[in-house]
Amino acid sequence: MTTISVIYHSPRETTHGQAQAVVEGACAVSGVTVHAIRIDKSQIRDGHWYDADALAKLGESDGIIFGSVTYFGMVSGPFKLFLDSTFALWAQQAWKDKFAGGFTNSAAFNGDKQVTLMQLLTYAAQMAMIWVPMGDHPGANWSGASQDDVNRAGSFLGPMAQTNSDADAPPESDLVTARRYGQRFAEIVRHWKREGDYGTERFMDKATVAAVRKRGLTAVPQQVA
Repeated sequence: MTTISVIYHSPRETTHGQAQAVVEGACAVSGVTVHAIRIDKSQIRDGHWYDADALAKLGESDGIIFGSVTYFGMVSGPFKLFLDSTFALWAQQAWKDKFAGGFTNSAAFNGDKQVTLMQLLTYAAQMAMIWVPMGDHPGANWSGASQDDVNRAGSFLGPMAQTNSDADAPPESDLVTARRYGQRFAEIVRHWKREGDYGTERFMDKATVAAVRKRGLTAVPQQVA
């Protein structure tokens, strides 16, 4: 049985919504068990994060997806406490060769979310984990695109969501992006464990097709995302 954990910090319900979408995508893959672990204040005492049950689930997982709201261009304080708490696991290479991924959300469309994902990627590399990037082309990057596109933020490392400060959840396009990532992650990990087939999905980038056609060229691949 393939097991995946999604551990995240969301002080409000916005990043939580994105996390739930990632979980939904992973749960859609047959033969995969998914644990959703939300970091909260009850796990933090005297400036340290600890949750024995959460650590046990993470240790049993074949893949871990990390998620955090972006604050000041980086992961949140509580999430950083969680990362710091795993030093002993780093020393033991306890998570070596587990799969890893990440997602983030902020109010600003940019918000320096790339830095947050780079933090998660760097952490995963130091833990000797195998990172799974996005599999979707950037959306909303040409004249025929819209904010309803999958991966509208154009991220390659992992899903980025943007939620207005006065909104309760990210837009549906960001949730679809998160679900697709969760499913892709789960399918790759399951395939690596030889517990299911994985067919690589490939599409031609719409923006590239539009740019080529604008220049009057006709040799454009017909398969378009």
